[in-house]
Amino acid sequence: MSNLDLKPQLSTCGGRAAVAAEPVRELITGRPVLLGESTEVRRLLPSMGRRMIGAWCFVDHYGPDDIAEEPGMQVPPHPHIGLQTVSWLREGEVLHRDSLGSLQTVRPGELGLMTSGRGIAHSEQSPCEHARLLHGAQLWVALPDAHRATAPAFDHHTALPVVTAPGLRATVILGGLDGAVSPGRTFSPLVGADVMLDSGADVTLPLDPSFEYAALTMSGGAIVDDVPLAPGSLLYLGCGRTGLPLRADTATDLVLLGGEPFEEKIVMWWNFIGRTSEEIVQARSEWMEGTRFGEVHGYDAPRLTAPTLPPGPLKPRGRVR
Repeated sequence: MSNLDLKPQLSTCGGRAAVAAEPVRELITGRPVLLGESTEVRRLLPSMGRRMIGAWCFVDHYGPDDIAEEPGMQVPPHPHIGLQTVSWLREGEVLHRDSLGSLQTVRPGELGLMTSGRGIAHSEQSPCEHARLLHGAQLWVALPDAHRATAPAFDHHTALPVVTAPGLRATVILGGLDGAVSPGRTFSPLVGADVMLDSGADVTLPLDPSFEYAALTMSGGAIVDDVPLAPGSLLYLGCGRTGLPLRADTATDLVLLGGEPFEEKIVMWWNFIGRTSEEIVQARSEWMEGTRFGEVHGYDAPRLTAPTLPPGPLKPRGRVR
């Protein structure tokens, strides 16, 4: 899971100052970004208007793509610090390799959770023999300062808890929802859930009013708090909600993201999350020198080269632009 932008912006985000303390409806549309050799994604977070939802700081939605005659996802080895990556598939498979020696195929409905901590490298690719369609979301969670130096790890969970109601089935990917708690390890209060709505569903999903939330439509046509959402769009919902009204005229799949507003300001650049630009410069240097991150074995292509850092001092810009 990588940010392959050749000119990534160095920016500071986080902190509570710009968190909406009341319910809002802020629609975010994705911008197209090429991921690896052949997969185009819609990047929804960070966006021009918003950079975090709780500890969630990066959201890509891709597919459904017909890759029957294509290689599919091909993301060479690259590094991460200061974050967790969450792989969530609706269709297809992704083969994960990392510098810990992990080798795991992640399939629809399974949680692939990588904690970078002080540093890890990994690659992602569609297996040689793969399904026709590829569809999913790639997500990052910022680690709080107290846990940024934790040991790197990769966890794979095939059994996740489910919340049900008439017309609704929600798989808890990470964190907790309505009393159901994912086995995935977290370091701050948050939730990620895949919500399936039947055609004609009209339900209210219980929420924690201390969290801020957003909804990403994966497929179908959700109507979230009376706002129609086309596939690949993200609706930021703010805080102060005890429930979220959901309707669907057709079978619909959406991902609910939420969490306690992240107090700390973070610096994001390329695939790194730190607290200062000096940390980012050091991490880039150590990746280019081949130290700190280890080796990813088995991916048949060179590892990624880090982009050139932008000139000039870091300009803090907060959670929103």
